[in-house]
Amino acid sequence: MTGEDRGGELLDRVFLTRVLEPGDEVGGRWLREYGASEVVRRLRAGGALPLPGVSGTRWTGLLARAAQADPERDLATARNAGTRFVAPGDVEWPAQLDDLGDARPLGLWVRGRPSLRMWALQAVAVVGARACTEYGAHMAADLAAGLAERGWVVVSGGAYGVDGAAHRGALGAGGATVAVLACGVDRPYPRGHAGLIDRIAEQGLVVGELPPGEHPTASRFVLRNRVIAALTRGTVVVEAAHRSGSLVTARAAQRLGRFTMGVPGPATSGLSAGVHDLLRGESTLVTDAAEVVELVGDIGRLAPVGRGPVLPRDLLEPGARQVLAALPGNRPASPEEVARGAQTSEDEAVARLYELRALGYVERHGDGWKLTRQALISVRDGRTRR
Repeated sequence: MTGEDRGGELLDRVFLTRVLEPGDEVGGRWLREYGASEVVRRLRAGGALPLPGVSGTRWTGLLARAAQADPERDLATARNAGTRFVAPGDVEWPAQLDDLGDARPLGLWVRGRPSLRMWALQAVAVVGARACTEYGAHMAADLAAGLAERGWVVVSGGAYGVDGAAHRGALGAGGATVAVLACGVDRPYPRGHAGLIDRIAEQGLVVGELPPGEHPTASRFVLRNRVIAALTRGTVVVEAAHRSGSLVTARAAQRLGRFTMGVPGPATSGLSAGVHDLLRGESTLVTDAAEVVELVGDIGRLAPVGRGPVLPRDLLEPGARQVLAALPGNRPASPEEVARGAQTSEDEAVARLYELRALGYVERHGDGWKLTRQALISVRDGRTRR
């Protein structure tokens, strides 16, 4: 596909985010069978070329949406908000989302500097009740902090309760976290978490399927959960009542062949009843981050030892490789020193350092950063081959 074709495909997919709801499997089948450009052409043609599988009433509704869609405007609005659109086939697209089949997102709107694809290689979802107990908040924050310290990316939904505690736990540990929203990423929801979501965007990533300005609905919250499940190697449910939305995430993870885990609570707590149902099935009981890593990590990685995998350096993006090359091999370096060596800004260097930490290349050392032992071997091997 040429660059021009790729640009056209991106615009078509941005157009369709205004027309199709997240997880629309009929729309996903249209894309698979006809291609994005043909689907858009028929929607723009009005009633002359209807697509199969929907009623006349629904087709009319889709046409009304299509008439209002303006992908160039949406992309300009996104750029002004520091947001980019990542589509299937892009370098940054996480391939594991393809496991969703026809329910795969049309694309994802992304706020934040790190590479979504690289972060999703080693990610765990931590989800649970909005109206959680102190115990639930404590366990979520403790699990997330432990995962972050072991180089894992913590993914959640940005909501009140367990979600917010998980994000704060990862951030407090100086680690990586991703919030998957059920609205436009330029309109943080809930509003009480606007500051937290902005902080996540600065230190991690905020992603969503919906275009700028879109609001959440009950169905969008439910469908958002499949993205959380697909992005990660496994889902941990901390507290959940029988009908909790977090159980939707766990069930989606099970359908996708991902690990599902539950943190037990008091037998008398209704907020733990849904978790206990999971644990009576095929989910695994976990009580700390080390047990999570032992389950979802690579073969041979047992609790309590845990560290991110060092990937071949050729898989890193150029900016990350520059920052990695700027780190001295025998001592820690400050972000300012790394930025000078990589010929970039200090903010960009810090963002890349967090990305490299999630991948197991670097670790915090006081106020500075240094290469991990595995990374030293990888870097030396790379230099030897050259």
